Amino acid sequence: MTVGVVGLGLIGGSIAKGYHVAGHTVYAWNRTASTLGFALISGDVDAELNEKNVSECDLIFVCLYPEASIEWVKNMAPYFGEKPLVMDACGTKRNVCEACFKLAEEYGFTFVGGHPMGGTKDKGYKYSKDDMFVGCPMVIVPPRYDDIELYARIKELLAPLGFGRFSITTAEDHDSMIAFTSQLSHVIASSYIKSPSAERQGGFAGGTYRDMTRVAYLNAPMWSEIFISNKDCLLAEIDSLIDNMSKYRKAISEENVDELRELLEEGSRRKEKLG
Repeated sequence: MTVGVVGLGLIGGSIAKGYHVAGHTVYAWNRTASTLGFALISGDVDAELNEKNVSECDLIFVCLYPEASIEWVKNMAPYFGEKPLVMDACGTKRNVCEACFKLAEEYGFTFVGGHPMGGTKDKGYKYSKDDMFVGCPMVIVPPRYDDIELYARIKELLAPLGFGRFSITTAEDHDSMIAFTSQLSHVIASSYIKSPSAERQGGFAGGTYRDMTRVAYLNAPMWSEIFISNKDCLLAEIDSLIDNMSKYRKAISEENVDELRELLEEGSRRKEKLG
């Protein structure tokens, strides 16, 4: 198999390394020439991805920010041909899928939205690793939902990365769910770590504090673009959180033990039910 990887950051670099270790040919493109050069020297990448060889790829993974992903696909669309399956790895799907589905129809290639649900707090190629996605979920947004052959093709192409499960959804459902499961968590962590108490927490912090603050260390330019592109879904989740937090604040302020106990027990029951 020949795989093209666009963008050698944490995600793209891990994809490139995963296919390389599995014995496949990897072509790559990266905005920064030094990173691409290092990947070529290390052997993780076999050649630079360009207009001349992009049509040789069985799979092309576009691992850039959302707007940059759209722009790259737009510029390269005339060179794809019919062979490659083109997939993005962006954290939001509506804008990317809307634009790229149209380009795929115009130029005759296949585009599928993708979101590999794996990563670390660190960013950049040097932190990428070949087993990053082993056991992780992979979210797929196909152009059609009755194409069994396409789904089988996707699973076969992605098999070397070792994903634990696949979820098929729409771009709208993806963006709605990811606002809750991922983006809201980053907003909470970034807000929480700004408490003045964080400066003097040494010796008082355990696993709860580490869990709450882990994702505060993030790639600010990337997450800013993702938050804005999904602002309607994310704002709805933030408003829901503020509403719930206000109930706790009111019960504590008024020393309403019965109300506070019920709020806490309700949360405990919900966590037990949802797992």
